[in-house]
Amino acid sequence: MLIGENGAGKSTLLRILAGLLRPSFGAVTVFGEHEPHAARARIGYMSHAPMLYDELTAQENLRYFANLYPGRACFSPAEALRQVGLDPELSRTLGQYSQGMRQRTSLARVLLPVPELLLLDEPFSNMDVESARQMVELLSGFRQSNRTIVITTHQRELAAPIADWILRLHAGQIASITPGAATPDSALGSATQ
Repeated sequence: MLIGENGAGKSTLLRILAGLLRPSFGAVTVFGEHEPHAARARIGYMSHAPMLYDELTAQENLRYFANLYPGRACFSPAEALRQVGLDPELSRTLGQYSQGMRQRTSLARVLLPVPELLLLDEPFSNMDVESARQMVELLSGFRQSNRTIVITTHQRELAAPIADWILRLHAGQIASITPGAATPDSALGSATQ
C-alpha cells in the first residue's frame, strides 16, 4: 500500500510501474523486465479516473475493452463482472450506477486480461463505507489467488488489514516502510535484520 499526502508521488509511481511514464532518473524492474512497458501484458492498471462510458451498460463497456486484447486469454465480460460481485445482466447504463458499482466495474475492466500485478490508484475514492468494505473484501480474495496488488490510498485504515507493507511517500521519496497487518511473520524477521 502506498500512502502520502497529495503530490507525494503515489500516482506517478503507479504510472511508472505500469509503463505509462518513464522515471526521471533511476531504473525500474517489473517481472524481471528493465522496461516496465515490456511487462504490460501481465499488469492491470486502474487509474483514479474510471475510464468507462456512462452511456453503456457494464457488460457493453467490458465487451468494448475486451476487444483491445486480441489473441489473449481473457475473462469474458460476464465473468469479470461476477468476479467483482456485479450482475452481468444488469441493464442500467453506467451513468445510473452508484460510485461503488462504478469502481467495481472499473476493477472488472482491469481484471479482463487476467493480470498478475494489479496497480490500483485510489480504488476507494468517493465510495460509501459499505461499498469500500466490499472492495476491500474483493481485494483480499484477489490476494489469495497469487496476485500482487499495489494500492494508493488516502484511507489507510481501509486497506491496512490486507496490506503486507505500507510505504509512505513524501516529495517523491520513500519516507518509511512499515509492515502491514497481512505481513507474514517470516517476512518481518527478514525485514528487521
